[in-house]
Amino acid sequence: MVQSINTKSDLVVKGTSHLGLTDYGQIMVGDKGFEFFADKNLKNFIQIPWEELDTVIVSVMFNGRWIPRFALRTKRNGTYSFSARDPKAVLRAIRIYIGPEKIVKSLTFFQVLGRGIKNLFRFGRKNKKI
Repeated sequence: MVQSINTKSDLVVKGTSHLGLTDYGQIMVGDKGFEFFADKNLKNFIQIPWEELDTVIVSVMFNGRWIPRFALRTKRNGTYSFSARDPKAVLRAIRIYIGPEKIVKSLTFFQVLGRGIKNLFRFGRKNKKI
């Protein structure tokens, strides 16, 4: 059995981890950190302490009416992507512990496409100093 890092849980909701293959399970937000426990295999779990969390990246659609998924970027171990049954409640619970300045919106499809095109044309101009 997996030992939880939290002593008190603020929110427990059904969610999905998009790390590799999708795993369905429970998302727990507590006083010590963020946790995900898979339903089928108890060895598949993710525990992120609040001290390790760098930013929360939120994918927002239709002016905030729909949040399909969010990602947690850690200081050392990369980015973990999740979706939840009630993502707004999860993000509100996370905001209490990390602060609103660490929750950011992700780029839209057209912003990513525009940056790619700008970088494509800027590539040839980098090393032309003579």
